Amino acid sequence: MIAGGGPAGAVLALLLARSGVPVTLLEKHADFLRDFRGDTIHPSTLEVLDELGLAGEFHRLPHRKAHRMSIRTDDAEIPLADLSGLGSRYPYIAFVPQWDFLNLVTTAAARYPGFRLVMNAEVTGVIREGDAVRGVRYRDTSGGAPGHAPQEREIRAALTVAADGRHSDVRRAAGLVPVEHGAPMDVAWFRLPREPGDTGETFLRVSTGHLMVAINRESYWQLAYVIPKGGFEALKGRGVEALREPVARMLPFLGDRVRLIEDFGDVSVLSVALNRLRRWHRPGLLVIGDAAHAMSPIFGVGINLAVQDAVAAANLLAGPLLAGGEIPESLLARVQRRRTPPTVITQFAQRVVQNRLIRPTLRGVAEPVRFPRDVSRLPVVAPLVRRFIGLGVRPEHVRTPVTAAHP
Repeated sequence: MIAGGGPAGAVLALLLARSGVPVTLLEKHADFLRDFRGDTIHPSTLEVLDELGLAGEFHRLPHRKAHRMSIRTDDAEIPLADLSGLGSRYPYIAFVPQWDFLNLVTTAAARYPGFRLVMNAEVTGVIREGDAVRGVRYRDTSGGAPGHAPQEREIRAALTVAADGRHSDVRRAAGLVPVEHGAPMDVAWFRLPREPGDTGETFLRVSTGHLMVAINRESYWQLAYVIPKGGFEALKGRGVEALREPVARMLPFLGDRVRLIEDFGDVSVLSVALNRLRRWHRPGLLVIGDAAHAMSPIFGVGINLAVQDAVAAANLLAGPLLAGGEIPESLLARVQRRRTPPTVITQFAQRVVQNRLIRPTLRGVAEPVRFPRDVSRLPVVAPLVRRFIGLGVRPEHVRTPVTAAHP
């Protein structure tokens, strides 16, 4: 049983169902359609989709490819990474709405007879037998007949996987508390129309006191304005012009469009967290993805770390689950041991960027980092940056068996 239909839970469910393991995936919401979720699909995840035979279907989804990343300061544009030299079949980051990605994965999982997806399933607690977790209790909020209260249900399982995000209900019910590493910022997300004469690039804009990410969505710009931690209410208190003005100043080509931000009802705020569990498991329970390690949006790698967790877990667990019987906690600990190094290294890199670039920039320090003119061409550094962004640390590959799908 897997709680959470995000990237980690959906991919793990697909891999297990594809291996012949009966699996139930519980998703709290009625659909996957929520705006401003992470949607950068890196080469490491594209290679996993290729190994699953889904690369063609994925590339038929509306998406945009980014082969290069850059930073724009007040004075220059600085190439950061060029993925064309990565050596992957997919030398680019694909930007695709997360709901399309999740629908693709769960539709593929539904081709296998052992897969079951339950929407509107809000976990309320775990089922315990002594020290072991044996499933979850959940509230079926699908509504049922008019006037009927949500139904309380439970599902028992040999293994429960918590993949229900950074505010994990299962993790909390199991008494697991992550160690916080802190983040100096939150992110205000909004969108503005894109016009034919606009640049085609996705980039980070840095200016004294301000940072913004601009993501090309073909018909519109998805914009992430970085604000000091806990600063959204203060920003709202200064009025919408306090948002319009820095956007127009940093991105002059949007100057005539910022008026379309009518009020803060057009803005969503992401409370950035950076944390991880010391222990990802209990007897009968494994925690993966954001539930095990909330990632900063820096480098846009959250989805990809979650997918890599899912692949590693499936590789280690599919065989024992097919065999039936008890899943030893030592096997769950092996998942954590395999995925901890890439998590720790990635979060360390995010903390360096937070402390060396984001924190001083938001405090108004001019030029907190002196960037080379072209990071993407530096010997030694450029290949490391390219590989870190594109493939990450210890990319996983699908090793699970395959069973027959529905005819």
